[in-house]
This record gives sequence, C-alpha cells and structure tokens, in this order.
Amino acid sequence: MRKLLLPLLTLPLAFTMIAGLCWLVVSLSEYHLRHFDFTRSSFAAEKKIKYWAAPMDPTYIRNKPGKSPMGMDLIPVYEDDVQNGSTIRIDSVTTQNMGVRTTPVIRGDIAQRVRTVGLIDYEESKQYSVNAKISGWVEKLYINETGQQVKKGDPLLAIYSPDLVAAQQELILAKENADALSNSNLPDISSGAQRLLEASRQRLKLWDISDTQIAKIEQSGQTQKRMTLYSSYSGIISLKKVNEGMYIKSGMALFEISDISRIWIYADIYESDLPFVKIGQKASVLLPYAGEKLRPAMVSYLYPYVEAKTRTVKARLEFANPDMSLRPEMYVNVEIQTQPQRDVLLIPAEAVLNSGDKQRVFIALGEGKFSPRDVETGIQGDNDMIEIKSGVDLGDQVVVSAQFMFDSESRLREAINKMLEPKNEKPVESDKIEDLFAEPMTQQTINDLF
Repeated sequence: MRKLLLPLLTLPLAFTMIAGLCWLVVSLSEYHLRHFDFTRSSFAAEKKIKYWAAPMDPTYIRNKPGKSPMGMDLIPVYEDDVQNGSTIRIDSVTTQNMGVRTTPVIRGDIAQRVRTVGLIDYEESKQYSVNAKISGWVEKLYINETGQQVKKGDPLLAIYSPDLVAAQQELILAKENADALSNSNLPDISSGAQRLLEASRQRLKLWDISDTQIAKIEQSGQTQKRMTLYSSYSGIISLKKVNEGMYIKSGMALFEISDISRIWIYADIYESDLPFVKIGQKASVLLPYAGEKLRPAMVSYLYPYVEAKTRTVKARLEFANPDMSLRPEMYVNVEIQTQPQRDVLLIPAEAVLNSGDKQRVFIALGEGKFSPRDVETGIQGDNDMIEIKSGVDLGDQVVVSAQFMFDSESRLREAINKMLEPKNEKPVESDKIEDLFAEPMTQQTINDLF
C-alpha cells in the first residue's frame, strides 16, 4: 500500500516544478527580448541604414528588409560603413582571425642589388697575335696544342729560312770586318765598320732573333740552318694555325696567345636595372661550381647599345684570376651593389599589391577601418624593404598580411558605391534602388566597374 501511495504523492510535486521552470524560461526570454530590442533600437538610433544586402551576395541590394534569393534575411549596411568609398571596416574578432598584421612607415637607407648572369671572356688588351716576320719552313714545332700554356721566353718553333741564313752570313762578315778595322788609324773607317755590324744585328732582331742567339753566331762564326723563335708573351694558346713542316710566309698568323690571369665578365643588365648601375661600382661574382664562393669584381664599362634579342645592356666587369680557375665561356652569377638611397620612406615589400600599372597598400585608420592608397614605389632592397616615393606618410600603419582579401572587399565596396552615386548631379530616388538591383550584378558588370 505504501509503495502505491508514494508515486501518487510525488506526481503533483513534479508538475509544480515543471510549471515553475517554464514560467522562469518565459520570463527570462521576455527580458532578453526587451533588452535586445532596446539595444537594437539604441544602435539604430546612432547609425543610419543606407541599404540592405544579401549576406552571401553583397551585390544583391534592396532598400528595405527582406529575403535573399537563397532565403536568408537581408542584413543592413550603414552609411558610416560606406561613406568613405573604398574604405572597409572589419571588427576586431575577424581581424584577429584573419591574422591581420600592420607595421609603421619608417625612414631609412636602402640599396638595391642587381642580380644577373655573366659570361667569362678574355681580356681584349691581353690577347696577342704571333705572326711570321720572315718566310721559311717550320722544321720543329714546340707548341703543338691549342690551350697549351706558355711563358714569355719559351720556344715556339724552329724555322729554316734562306733569308735568315743570308742574314747570318752578313753578320759574320760584318763582325770580322769590324774586328779587323777596329785599330785603324782612320776613325771613319773603324766607325763605319762598327755601324755595318750594328745594322746586321738589328736586321736579325727585327726578325725576332734574340740577343743571345746573335751573340752565339758572332762567337762561333758559323751560320745555323734553322733558328728558334721564342714567345714574347705569357698565356695560353687560344688559336693555332701552323703545323710542323708547313711553309709560312711573312705576315702569316701563326698563334694567338691569351693571358687569362685577368679576365672580363660580360653581365646582362636589363633596361629596368640600367639606371642603378654605374661604372666603378663594386660587384661580387658567385661561382656555383666552386662551392658558392664569392669573389670581388668591379664594373669597368657599360656598353652604349642594347642587345636587340635580349633587350639587355652589356656591363663589363674586371676580375683577377691568378689561379686561372676561371675559364672563358663559363657562366657565373653576378651581384652589383648599387648606390644606396638615403633617408627615404620604407615599408615591407610584401605590403605592396601590384595590379599591373598601379601599386596599392592598405592603411590601418583605427577602429577597424582600412583604407587603400595608391603609391609610387622605388627600389627594393635585400632586406625585403621597398622605397615609397609618394602615397603614404611617415608613421602610417600599413597592412602586411591579408591584403588580397582587403583589396577584393575594397573594390567591391567601391563598385557598389559607384552604382549608388547620383548621376548627372541628380539624386537617385530611394524607391529606385530596388529597380536598379532587381537582379544581382553579373561578373561582367563588376569587372566593368573596376
């Protein structure tokens, strides 16, 4: 009996508790609605609604509340949010979620490094031609390979020439005559014999016969069938045109010797970088095949013409190559240090949005407002900073992240505002807005506005 009586007594108590909870929920809901309505009314009193837009399609605009084509409630857009044209406003929570970062415009020095590629070549002033000064037959060739290294005084070839044999005979006779007349009582005779001897010596010297060879002929009193010709330069044989046994004529080119202890580098300078490159500037040559080793160089000349195919100007760099590790026709990377710009406005390069013919940055105005600015940029330095010639002021806070989203939103706001602006200085009636935006804007319409 007690087990049946206990549930019957607890039922009224449970109904009473449920009724109390329902009354409490209704009371709180009414209070919340009254509070929300008050807040919304107060907010609306402070801001004036300009138009209503679809949450998912900002181009769908009405002049009164309603539903979007997707069935969502239209949201109000206030005059304060659109009165500055392309200026946008983002609440602090969204700004934080987007990871928006800003940095101030500063003053400082900036220098640009011009990076390009270069081609190693011989130094023109250290290229020598070895030509035959007498006709004859090459009986012995000591330098028989292109690329072979020679030093000044090394033998090049041995030549048999009838003219050389005749000149030696004249030298021997002139020597004997000068010795015989050296003690003559007639000064004119002895001096004349001496002049004849000197003329014979000079004739052989003009044919590149050395003083040592001439002295040997005079001492021996015998002619040599073949005479050895020696190198007057140091370097490598860059061109060889003679072979052993060949008959050569006077004036014929035999060898080309190039000294590569000092070389030239021809660097391609693009037209956009040309204003920053000057003669005398320091440069660095990077050798990718030598462990990324940097070597110093200097800009010695800028050629006064543009290469038609590459649209570049050749800059010549002088480069010491004592170990001869660099060889002509090698490619190297070149960095030219340009003259720094002093005390200019600087911002991070990542803050600049390039849109073809324009550069734009976004300035943080405070209270969640961001405004686009068209700027004129200068040189960009190695520290990822860029010079700003106009468009911003010292201390302005520029946005360095999420600019692309800002740019899209700003352009959309600007396009909508242009469509809402009165045309021909005649105000647009408010009831015409719905007619203007009866259909959502197409992508082509938006593109035309930009």
